[in-house]
Amino acid sequence: MKKIKKQYISRDKYIDKIRPFIKKEIIKVLTGQRRVGKSYLLYQIIDLINSIVPKAKIIYINMELYDFFHLRNEHSLINYVNEHRDNNEYVFLLIDEVQEIENFQYALRSLLAEGNTDIYCTGSNAKMLSGDLATYLSGRYIEIKVFGLTFPEFLKFHKLKNEEESFNKYIQFGGLPYLKHLEMNSSVIYEYLKDIYSTILLKDVVDRYKIRNINFLENLIRFLSDNLGSLVSAKKISDYLKSQNLKISPQIVLDYLSILESTYFLYKVRRSDLQGKKIFEIGDKYYFEDIGIRNSIVGYKPNDINKLLENIVYIHLLSSGYKITVGQSNGKEIDFICEKQGEKIYVQVCYLLSDEKVIKREFGNLLMLENNYPKFVVSMDKVISQNTYKGIEHINIINFLCNK
Repeated sequence: MKKIKKQYISRDKYIDKIRPFIKKEIIKVLTGQRRVGKSYLLYQIIDLINSIVPKAKIIYINMELYDFFHLRNEHSLINYVNEHRDNNEYVFLLIDEVQEIENFQYALRSLLAEGNTDIYCTGSNAKMLSGDLATYLSGRYIEIKVFGLTFPEFLKFHKLKNEEESFNKYIQFGGLPYLKHLEMNSSVIYEYLKDIYSTILLKDVVDRYKIRNINFLENLIRFLSDNLGSLVSAKKISDYLKSQNLKISPQIVLDYLSILESTYFLYKVRRSDLQGKKIFEIGDKYYFEDIGIRNSIVGYKPNDINKLLENIVYIHLLSSGYKITVGQSNGKEIDFICEKQGEKIYVQVCYLLSDEKVIKREFGNLLMLENNYPKFVVSMDKVISQNTYKGIEHINIINFLCNK
């Protein structure tokens, strides 16, 4: 086995989730969009294992490397693992992009049942956890969702000061970790992001799901990019596409949206009543995993700032472990109702509280809620610490992203 030694910047919040499960009979699955840093987390896990288990036997498989192209099914995976262990010894098995191995779940179940393999894997397809893996390994795996860089991580990776100029770069370029190796130049970065977009589209969507109507797929993504954070329905999208001379049924729209979600490229947010108890069936919002990729598709436009800030706050809340819905009642909207471990917070996002009308809208919607859960209005205004309006906290978005 080749020694795996890569330089990386530690992302401790993910390693802290992994640490309690080292040498436990449970499969650790890291999921997320391509290029959010799952591979480098495997390198961190290798170092963590070596620090806990001296002389650990580690088998590392990266399905994007030619060396492992022969591992195409469960049989070849089992054979490979057995060939690289001595006398049934205990091994740590790490597989990058496990969904590239056909019927991988059978091999993982068998290796887990033998009791002498500690398994870690990454995947870029959500459906691998909702299908056979969930069926055959129910209760025997944990999913750890990996996201692009949070704003504090972005500062750490790029060695930037915590200031508005740095945040403007984050809004424009997003949080894919590899950007740290590129010049902070829009033409350079967007060229890279377009390549990532093409890889996701072709490898994770078109090839995997045998998509034929690529023109429709690209039009759908552009529509969602332009309607970022707006309530949309399959019928609304279908009607728009008809206006562009693309006759696509609402059901096909739903199918394609589901596929894009499965690659972690998009996230769907359902609507609920203002208490977050009743889920509405029609009308959802869609946000991008990486705002930089979205900007590379339709261009970075300062006039979109409200939408971009909303997307950034949503991904931040999602990566913090919240379950999120959009609150609606009688034409009033709460951007995000967020729940975690039985506790809730309510969040409104806007660019600036520029006049009394905006202030009444953003705070007024939250004031309708007759409960004592924390409520926040998040904006780019320069806010004095602990600034409140009738008990609702007004917080600068940079402070929110760094402290909430």
